[in-house]
Amino acid sequence: MDLRIRTISDDEFSAFITAMEVASSEGASADDIARERRVLGPDRCLAAFDGTEIVGTTGAIPMPMAVPGDEIQVGFVTAVGVLPTHRRRGVNTMLMRTQLDDARERGEPVHVLFASEGGIYGRFGYGLGTFGLSIELETARSRFIRGYEKHGEMRLAERDVAVGAILAVNEATRRVRPGMVGLDEARVDYDLTHEHGAEKEVPTTFALHRGDEGVDGYVVYKVKQDWPEGFPRSVLTVRDLQATTAAAYADLWRFALDVDLIERVEAWNRPVDEPLLHLLQEPRRMRAKITDNLWVRLVDLDGALRARRFGADGRVVFEIIDPFCPWNEGRHALEVSGGEGVATPSDDATDLVGTINEVGAAYLGGVTFRQLSRAGRVEERTPGALARADAMFAWDPAPWCPYEF
Repeated sequence: MDLRIRTISDDEFSAFITAMEVASSEGASADDIARERRVLGPDRCLAAFDGTEIVGTTGAIPMPMAVPGDEIQVGFVTAVGVLPTHRRRGVNTMLMRTQLDDARERGEPVHVLFASEGGIYGRFGYGLGTFGLSIELETARSRFIRGYEKHGEMRLAERDVAVGAILAVNEATRRVRPGMVGLDEARVDYDLTHEHGAEKEVPTTFALHRGDEGVDGYVVYKVKQDWPEGFPRSVLTVRDLQATTAAAYADLWRFALDVDLIERVEAWNRPVDEPLLHLLQEPRRMRAKITDNLWVRLVDLDGALRARRFGADGRVVFEIIDPFCPWNEGRHALEVSGGEGVATPSDDATDLVGTINEVGAAYLGGVTFRQLSRAGRVEERTPGALARADAMFAWDPAPWCPYEF
């Protein structure tokens, strides 16, 4: 097998997406290819060629993502796949190697992804940095706590009007929560408004919340009709719900839970600090389950640490193990003053030892070094270093990304 890894040309894009879909035992329609083309440029698509055949794929979508106290441009890794005829031959490793080298040359300090299987990406230096909450709530048991009052008005909206509201709310809120990405019309279309896949025939509904200052929140949902024996058992699935105020947030959930003829409201990806937990009289009725969310790869350790803000001042010397990106290997001193951090190579005594995966997991503030230490993944060499590092990296709210690319 003589494999070559390279970026694709524009006229190879259809073959690239088709190979990616076949790798997942699915098929690519012309509509699927057009959808992918809206967000993924050929210059960020890497393909493994066996002769003239594309046998492996990966891509990266550059987009702004919130990190604690700031926003950076990340590479959102997508379209990863290897044909079943070429698995277990190192094809994906070659693709990841080329992609991370390219990211370093481009000056992208961080790459992120949603993993189809979590076991794939740890060996490439990705750490599990954010979590999501899946919920399944019976509407009959969804009463809010005493004292809740409605603070605005809800209106259904057509797609074009809704897109404008989604972009406005995203612009107003995205920098607050680490892991949130900046949307544009193409990304909204890709993730929220484009009908595709198994639920293509189920229409999407958009509802906007209007407060004193205008539209301040929205919910995007689908309803799967189910009427066994003439009784409604339909399910409403919340695809996205965002708001600029706590009052709008509560009103949006109350609206979704009060839609007529719905037995259950579901959502597959909400933040782990979901405020709905504190609005419900019976929060256990949410049947909440934690799932993995964003996996984080620090391409340039020092650059990534300089890019975010920190919750406490202090100094920690990390000894980093990173065989896949050896430029990150060795001791790095992180010194934080006034919330701003400077990370540089160091010969000072080591405080904490771990792989790049652990620093990636803690990077957005949702995982602590003490949690990782209890799992045997971080070694404390200097007493008190774990507590000091956790105080420095801590952030609120919890990191989360609701959009999968």
